[in-house]
Amino acid sequence: MSVRVELVAVGTELLLGQLTDTNTVYVAQQLAASGIDVLGTHAVGDNRARIAATIRAALERVDGVITTGGLGPTVDDLTKEAVCDALGLETELHEPSLRQMQEFFAAMGREMRENNRKQAEIPRGARVLENPRGTAPGFIAFDAAGKFVASMPGVPREMKPMLAELVIPYLRERFAIREAIYTRFLHTINIGESEIDHRIDDLFRASENPKIAVLAHEGQCDVKIMAKAASREEAEAMIAPLEREIAARLDGFVYARDDESIAAAIVRLLGERGKTLGTVESCTGGRLASALTAVPGASAVFMGGVVAYDNAVKIHELGVAEGTLAEHGAVSEATARAMARGVRERLGVGVGIATTGIAGPSGGSPEKPVGLVWFAIDDGEQVQARSFQFRGDRDAVQRRATVMALGLLWRALAPR
Repeated sequence: MSVRVELVAVGTELLLGQLTDTNTVYVAQQLAASGIDVLGTHAVGDNRARIAATIRAALERVDGVITTGGLGPTVDDLTKEAVCDALGLETELHEPSLRQMQEFFAAMGREMRENNRKQAEIPRGARVLENPRGTAPGFIAFDAAGKFVASMPGVPREMKPMLAELVIPYLRERFAIREAIYTRFLHTINIGESEIDHRIDDLFRASENPKIAVLAHEGQCDVKIMAKAASREEAEAMIAPLEREIAARLDGFVYARDDESIAAAIVRLLGERGKTLGTVESCTGGRLASALTAVPGASAVFMGGVVAYDNAVKIHELGVAEGTLAEHGAVSEATARAMARGVRERLGVGVGIATTGIAGPSGGSPEKPVGLVWFAIDDGEQVQARSFQFRGDRDAVQRRATVMALGLLWRALAPR
């Protein structure tokens, strides 16, 4: 049996852009993975009438509503009252929640104010969702027809375990959900979304279960394969042949599966090949080194990096010839090659990679416009150098150049 829900995030700060609503994204992901269909999402300010109206309208379309936020002790925490308005219910004091709250404040050595007491009041007949990580319990309330509203705190560290431990298990049991959605991600780099679509278009159209989706983000694309099945083993058997076919069609562009990042894939490849790496960055300002050192275990293969912003650093620390800089400039193929060779030799590593470019907003020229970045990779046997023209402001150019550098490095290390 399937269950359809809509999500309501409560908080005026969401509408003003003062807080990013990560709760809705998280809840939708967890519900989808558990076989619960999300048909819509909403953000509503701290207004009792509007919250109630949103819930009532949603319940005309779906089996239930899941809310986050608005369960605190202050006057603008109105979710519980709005739920009661929408369902035609009154509140009642839940003594166990009140005792838990009193114990919570006592353990913290703080006085419990009278306004906290309202957090222990829940809609009459509701199923209480205990919250050992905070003061506000959640609840699942019901209307006369049996439709439900599940309300959870907005604090993520309280909401996430409540969702996983109480809300999802309850919904799966009540609606006898026997299947869940299992997902495999194929991560690609240096290939565009339109090219991926061209290569797998027929598979996309023909596949219903498993289904395929393509998600593009900052120089990378993920191919998502989703199978609805009763067990992971059954889902894996459904996913495997489609995964093999997609990987074959995207050969040379798939750098990892599931949770592995491009930086983690590079660290893994360096280890497999017995190579060490050094970086030298001008326009990316250390972002490449930062991405690599964020990977656990990177210290085994990443020896260090240099941010060579000024030409004097390029000359004295990397051995770039003054004549090279004078003739070709800092942003050039010749300089990028010299920088990559210099960091490889100075740090005594197997592979050196260099970035040098114009991040902007100033410093460009007709010959070398803002956004131009040169990359070079020197492995002691050959040097690969390429340039790219990136669009966007300074931050965008630096981000995109960093992703490109990772992609070029992965391609240089990946087995042919």
